[in-house]
Amino acid sequence: MAGSPRMTLSTMLVLHVLLSDPAKRRYGLELCEKTRQHPGTVYPILARLEREFGWLERHEESPAEHLAEGRRARHYYLLTDEGAVRARAALDRAERSRAVVDFRTATS
Repeated sequence: MAGSPRMTLSTMLVLHVLLSDPAKRRYGLELCEKTRQHPGTVYPILARLEREFGWLERHEESPAEHLAEGRRARHYYLLTDEGAVRARAALDRAERSRAVVDFRTATS
């Protein structure tokens, strides 16, 4: 697996939500709502975090769960233990980097 994803604001928002309760599984549209991002932004981030970096596990809910509610199956995403550690470290680096940029901009 590669090191770390590019830490765009959208990626940071998704990771913040996932890290707010790392043991909680979340489905894609829930993450879209919580981050106020479009599905076309959030789902590629989730795919990258799962496939390229191995930070997420994806599980499809059972038919008993979604058929009873008359909807399509949801895919739930959960940070792996290592993914949570790496996500926290990547967010820390990105936020420190942004703080340096903000400080440089403010003092120019």
